[in-house]
Amino acid sequence: MLSLCRLRTQNSPLPTFLRRFSSSTQGATEGASASPPPQNVVSGTRPQVEPAVNASFKLAPKPGQRITQGRRRPRREPIPPQRPKISSASPRKWNRPIAEGVLPAYDLALKVIRTDSIRLAKQASELKVRIAEKEKKVAELGGPTTEAARENEEALEKMREKLYILQVQSEINLPEVRWRVANAMVDMTQPVHRHLMEQKWRKEGGLDLLMERIHQMKVIPDVLPDLRPSIDLHITVRASSDERKKSKKMQVTVEPGTFLLPAQTVIPPKLYANVFHTDTRLYTMLLVDPDVPNEEEQTFRTFLHWMKPNVPLSALYQARILDLNSHTPYIPPHPQRGTPYHRYVLLLLPQPPASGSSYTRNGEVRAKPGSPTSVHLEIPPITDVERRHFDVRDFMRQWGLEGIQGGAHMWREVWSETVPKVYADVLKEEEPRYGRHRKADPYAEVKRRKRYV
Repeated sequence: MLSLCRLRTQNSPLPTFLRRFSSSTQGATEGASASPPPQNVVSGTRPQVEPAVNASFKLAPKPGQRITQGRRRPRREPIPPQRPKISSASPRKWNRPIAEGVLPAYDLALKVIRTDSIRLAKQASELKVRIAEKEKKVAELGGPTTEAARENEEALEKMREKLYILQVQSEINLPEVRWRVANAMVDMTQPVHRHLMEQKWRKEGGLDLLMERIHQMKVIPDVLPDLRPSIDLHITVRASSDERKKSKKMQVTVEPGTFLLPAQTVIPPKLYANVFHTDTRLYTMLLVDPDVPNEEEQTFRTFLHWMKPNVPLSALYQARILDLNSHTPYIPPHPQRGTPYHRYVLLLLPQPPASGSSYTRNGEVRAKPGSPTSVHLEIPPITDVERRHFDVRDFMRQWGLEGIQGGAHMWREVWSETVPKVYADVLKEEEPRYGRHRKADPYAEVKRRKRYV
């Protein structure tokens, strides 16, 4: 520092950065040279003096701030705040996207929607009173045994159907209702929520994809003559090794018609069904393979892999379907070696109603909680011999099952190295092998003759 001051007194030119450094530190340098720091009397050492801080080079440390030396750590990008997940377990209230008065057209639209909702809700309340009066008349007549009782029952059915429509229309346009359904905060006890969930399944591609795959792969008419599903059925299976690496998930949802590995279906798949009726109805679950070769008749036969009758389903129960392996146990799919892909069709067939020829709104409202409104079928377990030649159509006719409605799903599989293990461990038989017939050789007789004789 003293050398720099001498250079200045000698009027020698300095570089720009040295002149800035000299002017900013001159006072501190002269003070340091004029009065050196005192020594410690006891130890004879000089106490540590904090270095002068220059605003142009380094900011002064804040009180309590830790001063580190050495290599700087790389700056980390700030983690953006994450909103908590919205679900029925952790609900959230709907808020307006814009404040009131910012957009008058939006305020007017909300006012019109809520006015119409109040008007329809009032009509629904008045209709409920008339339904209660009509219900008393039906109860006084002692059931639909006479002509007058049947007429009252039919009129009551129409009134309940109209009430359902009014309840849906009174709330379907409210933004908070649609927001709750779109964000997985569904209350299936509310008619409008059930309607929106069914509408989403039918109009946003879920049902269309299922019906497209079922018709493209000839499930209709190979398994059933007709099918119009009324249940949104989902299946999850064990994830493959590649899927586990990509998604870090142990279970994957099966898209209708997709190919699965036999290793993924060694254990039974998990079933989830979204139904849209509040009463508890019974269904029969079937898993069949219609592509097993039949050598005797040179055609194909159907193999029954899984069966469970009297499965209770309701809109109020949205969890996994349990206790499906207690009737006819699950046998893993085992496509034979040398055959093309096999179709595995899963069906949920509705059982007959306990009263009447069809399910009605009256029966749905009068049903007791947890009490089935369907006939309980005493179907015996299917033997191993009957599994190999199972006829879905005969089975449905025998037990009065309806195949048009219900639930359906399907996937495909081809042979892999895990299929012989199913034959050895589960079926306890030798694995068959199939292939194409050899072409007739027109020179076979000539080849058997000795030449050069």
